[in-house]
Amino acid sequence: MGVVLGLILSALGLTVLSSFRILREYERAIVFRLGRARPRALGPGVVLMLPFGIDRARVVDTRIKVIQIPTQEVITRDNISIGVDAVVYAEVASPTDAILRVEEYLPATLQLAATTLRSIVGKMDLDQILAQRAEINAEVASILDERTEQWGVEITAVEIKDISLPQEMKRAMARQAEAERERRAKVIMSEGELQAAEKLAQAAHLIAQEPTALQLRLYQTLVEVSGERNNTIVMPVPIELLTGPSGGAGTLVTGAVTAALAASKPRDAEAGAALPEGEGERRALGEGRGAAAELDVLRPSIKKP
Repeated sequence: MGVVLGLILSALGLTVLSSFRILREYERAIVFRLGRARPRALGPGVVLMLPFGIDRARVVDTRIKVIQIPTQEVITRDNISIGVDAVVYAEVASPTDAILRVEEYLPATLQLAATTLRSIVGKMDLDQILAQRAEINAEVASILDERTEQWGVEITAVEIKDISLPQEMKRAMARQAEAERERRAKVIMSEGELQAAEKLAQAAHLIAQEPTALQLRLYQTLVEVSGERNNTIVMPVPIELLTGPSGGAGTLVTGAVTAALAASKPRDAEAGAALPEGEGERRALGEGRGAAAELDVLRPSIKKP
């Protein structure tokens, strides 16, 4: 009799011990008693349930789930085929609804996220998809959160991971980007030339007010040229000496060059020398340059009309 009583007590002790269940901090248990769900989820900590199959529990993990959306082949509004990868972050806000209102809340959320992403991306152009990722993420998250709220699932974030483009489209976009950079470079160069022209016009206006500044600028240029290892130094001649007004210095230089050309022909004829073609003109130009040098000395005394 004592052995039988001991066995009964042992069985009762094992039954009581098996009625206790320990749940972690992030776990909640939905208990079905004789098939009917209890109104409140149990946990965390120690939970007491009736033995012999009277109480059966479904444990729900309330931590944030990372749902990977596989690559979705989408045709955009401008008829370009692309692949879109995304990831969804979701957590269970109501364990009771997640168990009672949907068969499997994770696969259901995945399928809904995939179809929503395809629907939104398919209504946009490629340029909009590439430039408005944040807006797409926010719109998909808003639609998913509204639809999954009845399942007890809360969408915390949706992020597009990658957008795959065809190779032909990548090459076309590369050519477009190169053309855009060339356009910007030309615009910047044109703006620089415009600013330089404006500054040169201002400088010319200031020099025109003070003619001595032009001579000083000439001296400065000669100093800069002579500082380099050059075998030839070009001496600029003021343009008014050659194309000056009638009766001015330009007329004197022109007359000097003409007289030199006229004088060179009789001397060559009297000497009987057969000069090569163009030699007389070169000599006349040399004499004209000598006359121009003499005029440089007399220039301060020449008054412009």
